[in-house]
Amino acid sequence: MLLSLVLWLIIGGVAGWLASLVVRGTGLGLVGDIVVGIIGAFIGGFIMNAFGASGATGFNFWTLVVAFIGAAILLFIVRLFAGNRSLA
Repeated sequence: MLLSLVLWLIIGGVAGWLASLVVRGTGLGLVGDIVVGIIGAFIGGFIMNAFGASGATGFNFWTLVVAFIGAAILLFIVRLFAGNRSLA
């Protein structure tokens, strides 16, 4: 159980990090990327299931692709609503 959780955190982290490279300008940091990747895995799985494809199928490349797609969509939405806000 613990190993499975760690593996999913790794997949989520990698997917979130890759998505943050594609969708630039979010500035969420490493922890934010991991959270986005994990949430993105759920979003990607939901989207893939809606189109008739399988979502997360285990610890494999397809699951990473699904999580990446979901994370990229989530980051795009966050960026869309956050706009170009600066703290200065």
